[in-house]
Amino acid sequence: SARSSFQQRLSYTTLSDLALALLDGTVFEIVQGLLEIQHLTEKSLYNQRLRLQNEHRVLRQALRQKHQEAQQACRPHNLPVLQATQQRELEAVEHRIREEQRAMDQKIVLELDRKVADQQSTLEKAGVAGFYVTTNPQELTLQMNLLELIRKLQQRGCQAGKTAL
Repeated sequence: SARSSFQQRLSYTTLSDLALALLDGTVFEIVQGLLEIQHLTEKSLYNQRLRLQNEHRVLRQALRQKHQEAQQACRPHNLPVLQATQQRELEAVEHRIREEQRAMDQKIVLELDRKVADQQSTLEKAGVAGFYVTTNPQELTLQMNLLELIRKLQQRGCQAGKTAL
């Protein structure tokens, strides 16, 4: 199973190094800070994408309105030429919209990849075992599992701290 392969990859050394790094609580604070930055980044990127979608909706509405008005003012014998011109204009706008959405999605992916690299680098500098900058999918999965483990330990620590008071 994936779980046991994850545990096999986590050598005793990695776990004991991780345990030592977690002792003073600094790592928990770093992880918390990184998560907050990540959530803010995700929210900001989501809002940028929403803004772009709204701009596109307004653009389509304005174009439909313009086309309807032009057709109403058009003489019947000129209508086929007008409609052909409008169809070309509509296709050009739809193409532009697709390109802008693709560019936005690429920007989002790059930004999130950069955030992951920042997180890896920060955790590596903090001496957290298992963290270094990588794009290897297996290593990323391992790091995500380690982060999840740190967060679970942090939550347990907070609960234990509350019961101790």
